[in-house]
Amino acid sequence: MKLPRKETVYEVIFGFETRAGKLYDVFLLAIIMLSILIAQVESLPSIPHTAKSVLTVIEYILTFIFTVEYIVRIWCSPRKRKYIFSFFGIVDFLATIPLYIIWIFPGARYISQLRALRLLRVFRIFKLFQFINEGYLLLVSIRKSFNRILVFFLFIVVLVCCLGTLMFMVEGRLPGSQFTDLTTSVYWAIVTLTTVGYGDVTPVTLFGKILSSIIMLLGYTIIAIPTGIVAATVIDETQDPVKDGRCPRCGEKVNEKRDTYCWHCGEKL
Repeated sequence: MKLPRKETVYEVIFGFETRAGKLYDVFLLAIIMLSILIAQVESLPSIPHTAKSVLTVIEYILTFIFTVEYIVRIWCSPRKRKYIFSFFGIVDFLATIPLYIIWIFPGARYISQLRALRLLRVFRIFKLFQFINEGYLLLVSIRKSFNRILVFFLFIVVLVCCLGTLMFMVEGRLPGSQFTDLTTSVYWAIVTLTTVGYGDVTPVTLFGKILSSIIMLLGYTIIAIPTGIVAATVIDETQDPVKDGRCPRCGEKVNEKRDTYCWHCGEKL
């Protein structure tokens, strides 16, 4: 039996414009979702023993598929080392090994907790964004907006500390007040600013209620700011594509003379 060429396999796994590549993406998504569903069902305490045995057999089969897929990706990748130590390469590896560790050390009960790493396969779903221009553009925009979002987040942390302290000064000295300490007051400020409103801690004074109303209204405006930051980055990305020997979608360095597809995102070069 003649094995397929490495270039052909590479085009199916990393490419997405061919019919075979699209079918592979659908198949990969289906088994990822099935594996996650099995992990969730197995966690139910009321599941019958027979059903659990069937799910275990299916998990063995899926683990075998993920193992083969991981090995084939390494085999056909032109940059094997870079894929192995990439984020998704590490996730692929960690999501595959728990079952094998349990086989090797069946008597080690704590090792069985590594089966929880199967849930890391949920991150493999994000790999499918690399085959969708709009989805991958969103991921790149979020990554490039991270510093600005982080600064905004730090500002919010300082803001809720100030608001919580102010509310503690207003309500904390009242008899029977629910604002017993600064930690509770800051917690209340976070819940109020995010418009969650659990209602477990509430002000009773007039000034406290006025301050609560202001924080609630402020929360609506603050929530929209990260969305605006990401939206502005998306606009910049669509108007200023990456060039100079880099993939036009993900920005990774590529060799246009040697590579047909980007090694990282699958974009056709």
